[in-house]
Formats: sequence, structure tokens, C-alpha cells
Amino acid sequence: MLRRLTASLIPLLLAGSAAAAIRVTDDAGQTVSMEKPAQRVISLAPHITELMFEAGAGKQLIAVSDYSDYPAAAKQLPSVGNVFALDTERLLAMRPDLVVIWGTGKGHALADQLRANNIRIFESDPKNYEQVASSLERLGELTGNAATGQQAAKRFRERLQNLQNRYKLKAGEPVVTVFYQVSHQPLMTLSDQHLVSSAIRLCGGKNLLGAQQDISPKVGTEAVIAANPDAILTGGDSTTQLEQFWQHYQTMSAVKNRQFYAIKGDWLNRNGPRVLDGTEALCQALQKVRVQKNRP
Repeated sequence: MLRRLTASLIPLLLAGSAAAAIRVTDDAGQTVSMEKPAQRVISLAPHITELMFEAGAGKQLIAVSDYSDYPAAAKQLPSVGNVFALDTERLLAMRPDLVVIWGTGKGHALADQLRANNIRIFESDPKNYEQVASSLERLGELTGNAATGQQAAKRFRERLQNLQNRYKLKAGEPVVTVFYQVSHQPLMTLSDQHLVSSAIRLCGGKNLLGAQQDISPKVGTEAVIAANPDAILTGGDSTTQLEQFWQHYQTMSAVKNRQFYAIKGDWLNRNGPRVLDGTEALCQALQKVRVQKNRP
């Protein structure tokens, strides 16, 4: 009788165990399964490090990538390089049970290499606001911080909605046309595939050179001049470089009206929680341009 009872319970116990396994889908569409929450996690991009801390999983991080400088606690963690120059031997020696990798082109190949070494991988490459929010939920779940991740995602979505309501164009308000400059040698921008373009749209703007196939394409000065943006933006703390580069092209509206703006790059270019700080700063800048456009 006891044997029969035990035998009948085994399938139920196994089913319960399978149901308890953690399963999420990463940004590459891959299913990531964990038998139990990850306790030894390595982050391979600054935006991932920020997401991990915001999701309550900072305590599970054992190493990070280069330039992971936020929050302050991230600076105390050892670096294993980045997806372009990774110290693979050191990473493997740390015996992580989860590596969260930036899902760039090179990142995909590196992810496959790590999987071949039996490392569990989550590919992170948020391309819109909702993927940032869901990243908080998914990383929280993978690390046993589901409630914290859900609360962080809720705060993110609520703040996003507030920004959308506050900066929605009113009747008669003009769209502000924008050129977003990543660098000047070579001259590069960000396309509509990047979250920066979503931020520009939220703020009632239009990325004039956003219809490019590459996410960070090279462009010519002639193309920018022909587009004639109302404003020129960049990531950083100063507009000095922008002004010096474009000062000779006075036929452009942005140059003629001195509409140059710098938004902190760590806020706007990292697809992490602080992208809403960058979005708000960008909206404030474009509102100034809009006011100027409305003047007779």
C-alpha cells in the first residue's frame, strides 16, 4: 500500500517541481529557464547593471561590464570587460549561474559561445519603453526578486504615462524637427530603431534622419543641411562641440536660432530605468524650441 501511494505521488511531485521552475523570454525571443532563482549573476552592459539594481537584484551581481558606474554600488564590483572585449576566462572562473548580455550583433555570437560553456544567458536589448519595464519584471523574476521588479516596472510605467500626458501636443502646437548627433568624426546619428527616437516622438518631435537601416548610421553634413532641423541634440554635458561643428551653416534653422541641446548620455543612450530622466530633459528642451517657433 505504501509503495503504491509513493508511486502515485511521484508524478505529482515532479509536476509541481516543473511548475515551480522560472521561465521568462529574453529580448532575443529565447526562453530562459531556471530551476531556482539566480544567485551569481554577471552583467555585460551598463544599462543591464542599472536594471539589475532597480529590480532589487544588485545583491546577486558578482561582476559587471566596463563603464557600469551607476548606481554607486556598481563601482565596487569587479569588471570582466564588455561584449566587445570580454575576459572570458575570468568570467567562466567566477562560475555564474546567469549572465545577462547586451544583445547586439556581436553580443549574439558571444551569447552562443557562453552557452557552449553551459552558461545560462539572458539577452537584453530593450528597444522601447515597454521592454525596459518588462526587463525589470523579468530580471526580478529570474533572481527571486519578482515583487521588487514588479514594483519598479509599475513606477516606470506610471512615470512614463505622466510624461506622455504632460508633453502631448496640444491643438496648433508644431512638431519640432530634430537631428540627434552621436559623434562628429565620423558624423553619426541614431535611427528610429533606437529608444532615443521614441523619446523624441513622445516629446512632440521628429527624428529627421531616423529612417535608416542601421541603428547608428553615418550621415553626411549635406543630408543634415537639407533636412534643416529645428534643433540639434547630442548626449553629453555640453553643446560646445555641436556649436563649433555647425557654426558655419547659418542657413539651418537650428544654427540660426542657436537651438543646440545636450542631454546626459547616460540617461538617454542607456536603455535602462534612467531613460525617463533623459526623456524628461529632452521634452523640456524641445518645449523651448517650440516656444521659439511660435514666436512671430
